[in-house]
Parts: sequence; C-alpha cells; structure tokens
Amino acid sequence: MSRKGSNLPTTMQQKIIIKTTWLSLWVGALCFSVLGHSSTTYTLTPEQSANVQGARLSAAMAWHGSSPWISAVTKGAKAEFKRLGINVIAVTEAHYDPAKQVSDLETLTALKPDILLSLSVDSLSTKPSYLQLIKSGTKLVLLSNPISGFSHGADFAGIVKDDVKGMGEAAAQLVAKALFDKGRVGVIYHEANYPITNHRDSAFRKALKRFPDIKIVSEKGFVKKNQTAQLAAAMMIQHHDIDAIYVSWDAAAEGVIEALRISGHKDTKVITHDLGVNNLIDMALGGNMFGTVSDRPNEMGKLMARIGAGAAIGLDTPLYTQVHFNTVTRENIAASWQIAFATELPKLLQQVLKQSEQVKVPE
Repeated sequence: MSRKGSNLPTTMQQKIIIKTTWLSLWVGALCFSVLGHSSTTYTLTPEQSANVQGARLSAAMAWHGSSPWISAVTKGAKAEFKRLGINVIAVTEAHYDPAKQVSDLETLTALKPDILLSLSVDSLSTKPSYLQLIKSGTKLVLLSNPISGFSHGADFAGIVKDDVKGMGEAAAQLVAKALFDKGRVGVIYHEANYPITNHRDSAFRKALKRFPDIKIVSEKGFVKKNQTAQLAAAMMIQHHDIDAIYVSWDAAAEGVIEALRISGHKDTKVITHDLGVNNLIDMALGGNMFGTVSDRPNEMGKLMARIGAGAAIGLDTPLYTQVHFNTVTRENIAASWQIAFATELPKLLQQVLKQSEQVKVPE
C-alpha cells in the first residue's frame, strides 16, 4: 500500500531527475512547514456546500501511479465530489513515469477541469504542465508533496498529507506496548532519500528514547523492499535476543516476518506502517506481526475534494492539512481496514479473523 517510490523508473537519467526532485521537495516541505498555515480539518458549511453544488463544477485527478492506497484516495474523492454535485471528468495515473504524467496533464488541460487533485512524479518536468492548467483557472490540490516554486493560494489551493511525525511516535508506542516498556529493538529503516519515510523513521527513533528501558541494539538500512529478509536474518544472527523489530513499511516487513519464521524467532515482535493482507493475517493468527500504524487514504481523498471545492468558489484554504491515523493491533483490524479503504476486508482475511475469534490466539 505504498506510494513511497518502490516502482520509480530506474534508468540513470531518471535516477538523476528523481534525486533532484526529492531534494527540491524536501526543501520546499521544510519551508512550508515553517511559514505556512496548517490545519487538521477542512469543512464546508451547508451554505458553502450549496454554493458549490450551484456552481456546476468539474474535477479531475492526475496520479503518479496506481496502488490500493491511491485507489482508496480516489474512491474517497469521488464520493465527496458526488456529494457536492461535482462532475469527475477524468482520472489518470502515470505509472511513475514523468513523461506519461506530462502527457496526462496536457490532456486534462484541454478538458479544463475546475479542480485537479494530483501527486507529481517529478516536479521539475511536470511543473510547466501544471502551470498551464493553473493559468486556465483550475484549482490544484496536491497530495503529500509540494511542487518547488509553487505559491500557496496563487498556484495551488493546499496540500493534504499524513501526520508522519505522529505515525512515527505511534509506532514507538506500539513497540513499548509489545515489550511492556522493556527490551531490545532492531530497526530496519528506509535508507533512500524519501521525505515521508525518512521523517517517519526519525520520529520513531526520537519517540523511543522516552522509554529508558528500551534500547535500539541494531540498525540496518534498505533501499529495495526485497532486501529486508536478508537484513533481518543477519540482524538476528548478530543479536539473537532482539525482542522487537521496527520496519519502515508493511511490504518491506514481509521479508522480516519470513526471516523470523525461518530462524525460529517466533517471539520477536514486528511493528511497521500501512495495511497489507499478508501481515494482517500473521497478526490475526498471533504471529510475529504485533501492530502497525495506518493512515487514512479514503479520508485524504475526501479532504482533497473539499479543499478543491472551497477554492473553486473563492474560499480561503489552508496550506497544509494533516489526516490522522490508526494504531492497529489484532483487536481492531477490521475497523481499521474500513476506515482506511472504505471497503470490506478481503475474504481470506475475513476467514482468518473469524477462525482466530473461535480459537483463542496466544498473546
């Protein structure tokens, strides 16, 4: 469920573009967090909602790629646009290809939507195409990352993002809960330059220092998620008595779970971020996966749609709006999935949860 760049292009030229892009996003995010107004919610009054409905607006979405996570954002946005009487005229996804997104944006320019929700693959190459839409009157709402050089209010209506600091802190709380405030911890962190995971991992480390009897005894970085099984195996050989391992996100944690099973470390707990079926099944069965911190992509989509609608009728909108998260353990898997995705649990996970309720799972 990651929008975290695991499928980015890999040619040397594209690597250079992406590295420069993330640097500019990082600097832009720091500047905005200091200078910009932020909010934890954005609502429209009944009168404002009626004004939106009367305006007969249109909207489009231009995403960086496809995933269950972005599908949940899209679903939430479509539901909110429908409630507000806004016609969704197009949804595109760029396969993590800057050239494809430029083409998508050029196509959308011809359609002249009143509102555009988007996450840019590469702000350097896509910026001119966004500007064409903005000049034609489209109100741009961004997901997660700013575009370097864009001004709030003039070029975009707002940015909706996760509370990455809060999520990192919540992961530390899960570790403390799993270990009863005492134990030895390994950290398998995202070593690539990616602001979302970097900030979240940093917040986790800082928050864990609040527990004096919990010690980080080993840290290993990864760039590709398929590296984590080998890293976890090496970590457990070097520190066989590790009580818990923190991993940057769910898909990367799958390899860690596999390594712990193979090595027989059935009591070592794993804490991560996001919701993935395989690890949730392990959690439901009382395996190594103890807990995860999940954001709320469906809610993010609804929030983006409301901000775009407000901007389209001339209302002031916040620079940053953060969406809350869920701390997920075995007891609230189903409820957390519904909040995140606004869909039923996958059938297999439903069956496993039902079985685990019938047969008490060991703590």
